[in-house]
Amino acid sequence: MKQRNHFAKALLAVALALFSSTAAMGQTDSTATAKPSLTDKLPDWAKELTSRIQLHGYAQGGYAYSRQGGQNRNSFEIKRVLFWANARITDRWSFLFMHDFSSVVQEFYTDYRLTKNKALTVRLGQFKNGLSLENPLSPTAMEAIDVYSEGVTFLTGCGSDPLMGVQYGRDLGLALFGETNDGRLRYELQLMNGQGINRKDLNNTKDVIGRIDFSPLTGLRLVATGQIGRGHAIAASPYNPTIANGQNYKRNRWTVGFDYKSKPVKLHGEYLEGYDGDAVSRGAYITGAVPLGTPKVELVGSYDFFNFNTDLGLDQHKAILGFQYWFYQKCRFQLQYVFKSAYVAGGQFIKDNNHALMCQMQIRFN
Repeated sequence: MKQRNHFAKALLAVALALFSSTAAMGQTDSTATAKPSLTDKLPDWAKELTSRIQLHGYAQGGYAYSRQGGQNRNSFEIKRVLFWANARITDRWSFLFMHDFSSVVQEFYTDYRLTKNKALTVRLGQFKNGLSLENPLSPTAMEAIDVYSEGVTFLTGCGSDPLMGVQYGRDLGLALFGETNDGRLRYELQLMNGQGINRKDLNNTKDVIGRIDFSPLTGLRLVATGQIGRGHAIAASPYNPTIANGQNYKRNRWTVGFDYKSKPVKLHGEYLEGYDGDAVSRGAYITGAVPLGTPKVELVGSYDFFNFNTDLGLDQHKAILGFQYWFYQKCRFQLQYVFKSAYVAGGQFIKDNNHALMCQMQIRFN
């Protein structure tokens, strides 16, 4: 009986804490101190528990119209509904769990900081790989509705390469990372399965990924990344027909890029190159946003070129033009026109124009 009462009190305490945290999100500084919150009324052990757990989440959904191969398509869609919890076990040890309700479990890992400062932390579990400037970034921070550039999507395992399948840019493994020089220099070294999320390795070779992030000036970051590894194909690919399903193959990559942010301008770009077996892929992109009279409304533009196989001439040009309206903190409405000079249909790479009009609503709480 005592155990039941204790369990019930624990559930009630957590529920009250979650309710009070949600209610507090809409408060301004002037109302936050007007009345004591429900959290203030909790027992000390419950306050300690809730202070160590942070909840986050966001949803992105909208409508897309496209014209491809002489056919028109349109649909409402939910792209992402993510929820994650970060638990601080000690001052140095933490744990994170992330689930996408529109797909699968995305991340689960534990961090342990080995140094008193932020110079060295070890991470074990499933998390984003560090390849490219864009892949480690949240979709809620990207200007494009379809998120990452074609090269990043292809090379990091976000879903466009059938050899890797849909990995959402994540993998299982071990990482060492940290920062020095007051945060101006950041580094990361990862040892990964190379097979993607929620999946064990299908060969005995691990992928090694390195990342250097340096900020020489306020608002400017220079990023270089590289990967050496060996993939295991889970399907045939129109981009690389010499690699068969179930075959192990060389999989190396490298990228260099920049990210610049100031009050009037946000701009980032990158050059990427990949090696899958004997095939070489390479490309570059530049994406930016500028305010239209007010910081809440921004004009968004991007140009993206990527050649999926330079020997076969599988090149694609992509352009984006649109705007976004930030109606509340990290919440926004986006409307964009997207042009592509090529696409894949029926297992074939087709060089033909593709036009799309996309709109998206994003809701996020920290």
